[in-house]
Amino acid sequence: MDIEILEDLGLTKSEIKVYVELLELGSSHAGEILEKADIHHSVLHRALNKLICKGIISFISEGKHKIYTANKPEYFLNFIDDKRKKFEVLLPELKLREKIGKKENTTTMFRGIKGIKEVYSKLINLKEKEMISFGGSNGTTKFMGLPWWTNMHNTRIHNKLSNRHIASDEVIEYVNIISDKAMTMMRFLPEQLFSQYQETVIVGDYVAINIFADDGYSILIKNKEVAQGYKKNFELLWAQAKNIELIN
Repeated sequence: MDIEILEDLGLTKSEIKVYVELLELGSSHAGEILEKADIHHSVLHRALNKLICKGIISFISEGKHKIYTANKPEYFLNFIDDKRKKFEVLLPELKLREKIGKKENTTTMFRGIKGIKEVYSKLINLKEKEMISFGGSNGTTKFMGLPWWTNMHNTRIHNKLSNRHIASDEVIEYVNIISDKAMTMMRFLPEQLFSQYQETVIVGDYVAINIFADDGYSILIKNKEVAQGYKKNFELLWAQAKNIELIN
C-alpha cells in the first residue's frame, strides 16, 4: 500500500503503521496492536497518543486498560478539509508577508536569451503609457535577431505603449522598419561614443539593464527612485541625440 499521501497529511511512518494495523484488528488493546505492528513499546504508545490528539483514533477505558478504535478512513476527508479551513484563515497573513517580501526584493537577475525575452515581455505588458530606452548596437540587434525586435515592438504598439529610444547611428541602415512604426520615436548618437552591448529600458518604476554578450542576461530593478534617476539620464541624452533627418 502506498502510504506517501498519509505522510503528506502529517503522519509519521509509525503512526501510519499503527493506524493501519488497528483498522485490521478492529477495537484492540495496546498489547494486541504491539504484537501485530511489531514495533517498540515506547514507539507504539507515542504513536497512539499522537493519533488520539489528531482525532484519527479514539479509545474507551475498561478497568485499567484502554481499548483503541481506528476512525473510518473517510475521516481523512474531514481531516483534510479541516486543515484547508485552518490554512484559509492563515492565507491572508501569508499573502501580506509575500507582498512585504516582494517590496524588499527589488532586483532580479534573468539569464540567457530566454531570460531577456521574459524581461521585455514583462515590461511591454505593464499598464503604462511610455517605455524609454537607450543603448544597443549592430551586435545587440544580431544577438536577438531583427525579427524578434520587430515582433516585440509590434506587441508593444498593440499594448498602446509608446517608445522613445536612443541608439547608436550604426543601426540606421536597417532600423527604419522599427523607427517608422506608430508610437515610436528614435534619436541617434555617434557610433564611436555610444555603441554598446547593452540596452537600458525604463517603464514606470521598472529599470531593466539588458546585456547582449556571452550567453546574455538581464537585471530587472523595481524602485521608483532608481527609475526616476534613469529617466533624468535619458532626458539628458535625448536632448543631445539627433533625429535621423539631421544625421542624413
